[in-house]
Amino acid sequence: MTYKRHWDYTKEGFVKIYETKNSACNLMEVYGLMLKAGNSYNCETGNMEYGITILDGTCDIIGEGFDFKSVGKRKNVFEGNATAVYIPKGEKFTVKAVSDVRIVITACPAAEYFDPYVVNPEDVIVKTFGKPGFEREVHFIMDERFAGNRVYIGENYIKGNEWTGFPGHKHDENTENEKFAEEIYYFEFDKETGYGIQQVYSADLLIDEAYTTRNGDFVEIPKAYHPGTVAPGYTGYLLWLMSCDERGLVSTADPEQAWQNK
Repeated sequence: MTYKRHWDYTKEGFVKIYETKNSACNLMEVYGLMLKAGNSYNCETGNMEYGITILDGTCDIIGEGFDFKSVGKRKNVFEGNATAVYIPKGEKFTVKAVSDVRIVITACPAAEYFDPYVVNPEDVIVKTFGKPGFEREVHFIMDERFAGNRVYIGENYIKGNEWTGFPGHKHDENTENEKFAEEIYYFEFDKETGYGIQQVYSADLLIDEAYTTRNGDFVEIPKAYHPGTVAPGYTGYLLWLMSCDERGLVSTADPEQAWQNK
């Protein structure tokens, strides 16, 4: 099974990119939605909670008891902080495009019901992680400040020649220093010819994958270490989507590379 998939976001419509029935992740699904201005799409969460990330464009998200108008402000993923919307389990709602809009939906199993809400660009926390060679700008969007069962969402911006998620880190078991979370990455680059490399590898190398990533690509990470890099001359965008046993970033580094954090 390959962990990599592609979304043609130039085509209008709703696409199930990862489903538990046909992917390595068992506790999350990811969907893509592209709508032209004036068009709409009806959704139903069922027993899942939805974390909706507006990549670019503006839309209304309307359901029973909530009416979020003109959600989304940026024209592309490199123009400012994201907007996100949380929709709890058991809800029906409609996405109506005010302008052309691209959306990634993270669906996670939900035991509890939490009220719908919007995470606005000014709510996003921006930090710099790493040091030269593996430095990246990290945006915390739908994190533990906001209600949720499992869903946890953020973005990274990575300059060319830099690594992200390095030294290789993992979160595939529950220990004192690590909390289990499945994760799926989505990639874009500031130029059409941009690309990067995403690794997924285990300590015993029974998993040892390396994928070329381009605009519209996804890579799922059900377990194992997962660093990545961006080719020189480009800036990379990485949307990280997580389904956490305990919401938060609690991971351990590859012991062979952990010395580089010192």
